Order: sequence, then C-alpha cells, then structure tokens
Amino acid sequence: MKLTEVIRRPLITEKTTMARETAPVIVFEVAREATKIDVKRAVETLLGAKVESVRTGLNHGKFKRQGRFVGQRPDWKKAWVRLKAGEKVPEIFEGA
Repeated sequence: MKLTEVIRRPLITEKTTMARETAPVIVFEVAREATKIDVKRAVETLLGAKVESVRTGLNHGKFKRQGRFVGQRPDWKKAWVRLKAGEKVPEIFEGA
C-alpha cells in the first residue's frame, strides 16, 4: 500500500483537539486495510515526526434512512498517533 493512500484525512473534533492540547497526539482517518506499522511509516515519512505509538479502531457505519429506504454508510478506521517526547505537532494542525 502506498504511503499517500494510508492517511485519508485528519480528524478535527472537540475530543481530538483536547487530546492534542494535553499531549502530542494526532488523529487520522486511515484506510481500512492499513496496519499500525503502515500508519507509523506514513506519518514519519509524510509529516516528518517521530512516532511513539499508534492505536487503531474500526468504526462501523451508521444506518441512515430516507423515507422508507434504508442504507448504511461505509465502515472506516481511525488511528490515534502519539508522537515521541519533544516532537512538535506538524504545522498543518496549528490553526485548527
């Protein structure tokens, strides 16, 4: 899997913003097939930050209705990346 395909987008919510302020943690939506090693390699290569640990979780898609029709959003994977001590969070997250 290519490194650019591993990380889909950063997740910026209240919970992730609070985590980023208290510790050097970044949260991403990643490809479902990506492993922790893939995520670590992608963050270190693309963002230039040393990674201490990676935690991943699979989020199941919600069921949505439109009238009498029922559909389901796709499942997706979330990765919590903890940076090593002394590492700064990349600048792309500074204004968010």
